[in-house]
Amino acid sequence: MSSATARLARINIGGTALGSPARSPLSSHTDNAPRGDFGLIGLAVMGQNLIMNAADHGFNVIAFNRTVSKVDHFLANEAKGKSIEGAHSIEEFCAKLKKPRRVMMLVMAGKPVDDFIETLLPHLEKGDIIIDGGNSHFPDTNRRTKYLASKGIRFVGAGVSGGEEGARYGPSIMPGGNEEAWPYIKDVFQSIAAKSDGEACCEWVGDEGAGHYVKMVHNGIEYGDMQLICEAYDIMKRGLGMPDKEIGDVLAKWNKGVLDSFLIEITRDIMYFNDDDGTPLLEKILDSAGQKGTGKWTAINALDLGMPVSLIAEAVLARCLSSIKAERTRASKSLEFVGRSSKFDGNKEQFLDDLEQALYASKIISYAQGFMLMQEAAKEYGWKLNKPSIALMWRGGCIIRSVFLKDITAAYRKSPDLENLLFDDFFNKAIHKAQPGWRDVVAKAALLGLPTPAFSTALSWFDGYRTKDLPANLLQAQRDYFGAHTFKIKPEFANAKYKEGENIHVNWTGRGGNVSASTYQA
Repeated sequence: MSSATARLARINIGGTALGSPARSPLSSHTDNAPRGDFGLIGLAVMGQNLIMNAADHGFNVIAFNRTVSKVDHFLANEAKGKSIEGAHSIEEFCAKLKKPRRVMMLVMAGKPVDDFIETLLPHLEKGDIIIDGGNSHFPDTNRRTKYLASKGIRFVGAGVSGGEEGARYGPSIMPGGNEEAWPYIKDVFQSIAAKSDGEACCEWVGDEGAGHYVKMVHNGIEYGDMQLICEAYDIMKRGLGMPDKEIGDVLAKWNKGVLDSFLIEITRDIMYFNDDDGTPLLEKILDSAGQKGTGKWTAINALDLGMPVSLIAEAVLARCLSSIKAERTRASKSLEFVGRSSKFDGNKEQFLDDLEQALYASKIISYAQGFMLMQEAAKEYGWKLNKPSIALMWRGGCIIRSVFLKDITAAYRKSPDLENLLFDDFFNKAIHKAQPGWRDVVAKAALLGLPTPAFSTALSWFDGYRTKDLPANLLQAQRDYFGAHTFKIKPEFANAKYKEGENIHVNWTGRGGNVSASTYQA
C-alpha cells in the first residue's frame, strides 16, 4: 500500500453508518424481497469501490451492471462475504431495494445517463431517488432534475472525487439537485465520505446542477494545481539540472509545510519510482497530456459568466499544447532559444525556497479565482452555495485535498460573504510574503526559456487585480474609434459634456458621424 493509499485508508476505515447496524451478507439470498438500503449501477472501478465502501459501513447494497456477467464476477470475488447482492435485470434491481429506493448510477456522462433513467422509470415509484454520481455537465443535471421532478422522482447530481482509492476508503461527495432527497441519502453519503477533523467531506451543495457544477470547478482547480506542479518540476529538472530523486526530496520537504497535499505527496512518490532497469519511469512517459473535458467546461463557463479564471484556462491550454507533440518536436529543431544564458547561476537553495512560495501563491490565486466563479454562478443560476461547506468538502478524500483548504474553510466560516479570498487577513499576508520569490521565479524562468503559463498567469492576474487603473481605458477608446462602441467617463472627470454613467461616443477624426453602436455585454 502506498503512503497516499494508507493516508486515505486512515481517513475512513472503521466508521459505521449513522443509525445503520452491521448486516449479514446478502449474497446467499435468492428471492426478490426488498432488503437493499442502497443500489448502485455501474461496476467499473469507481462503482465497485463505492459499493464495498458502503458495505463496510453497514449498508446492504444491491449491484447491477449492463453486462450482467460483471455482476457475477464481482460477487464471486471482491464482494464475496460482504453485505452485497447482485441483480441481473433492472426490474430485479429495483424490486430488491427498500422504499424510497435510493439508486446511484456511475456510468458514462451524456446519453448513457438518460438511457438508464428511462430504463429505471417504469420500475420506480413517486418519491424514489436517482443519483447520478458521474462527471455530468451541470446543464444536463439542471434538465434532469426538472424532468424527473415532473414525474415525482427526486434526482440528485453528485460530484464524487478521490479516484479509485477515494471511492474505496472515503471520497469527497458534492450532492445537489432536488433537496427533498437529501434527508434520505445523507446517512449513506456522510458515512462513506472522507472525514476531516471529524467532519464528513459531504454536505448538500444546492439546487439542480449545483453539485456537478462545484465538482466541475473542483476539477478545473485540479487542472491548475497539476499544471503548477509540472512547471515546478520542469524548472527543477531543466532549469536547475536536478535528478528525479533530488526533486522528490524537495517535494517531501514541501509536503511538511504549507504545500502539504495529496498531489504533492503522489508527485514525490512518482519521482522516487524507478523502472525495472533502475532508471526513473517518469522520464520514459510521453509528454502528451490527456483530458476528459471538465477543465474545458470550467474555462468555457468562466468566459460565459465574464469571470477572469485565467489559471484554469491556461492549464487547459497547456494540455492542448502538450498534445501536439509531433509539431513541437519539429519546432524544437528550428526555433532556438536566444538569451543571455541558458544556465541558472544563482543561489540554488534560495531559489528552491522561492519556488515553494511561488507555488503556494499561485495556488492561492487559483482557488481565489475558483471561488469567484462559483460566487458568480450562484447569482446567475439562483443557487445558494455554501462556501465554507464547499471548502470543507474538498479538505479530505478528493484529489485537491490539502492542509491549505483548512485555511480556506476558516476564512469563509469567519466571513461567509467574503468578496475574495485575498481579502482575508491570512491569505493577504501569505500572498504578500510570497511576492518577492514568486516574481523572481517567473522572471528567471522566462530568462532561461522555460514555459510557465500557470505561474505567469497567476502573477499577471494578481497584478491586474490589485491595479486600480488598468489600460482598458485605451481599449475602450480604440473600440469607440473604429466601431462607435462608446465608453463611459471616470466619475472624477464627469461634466455637462461627459455625463457619469452614460454611454459616450466621440467623433475622433472629425470625419465620422455621431451615431453610436448598440451597447451590450457578451
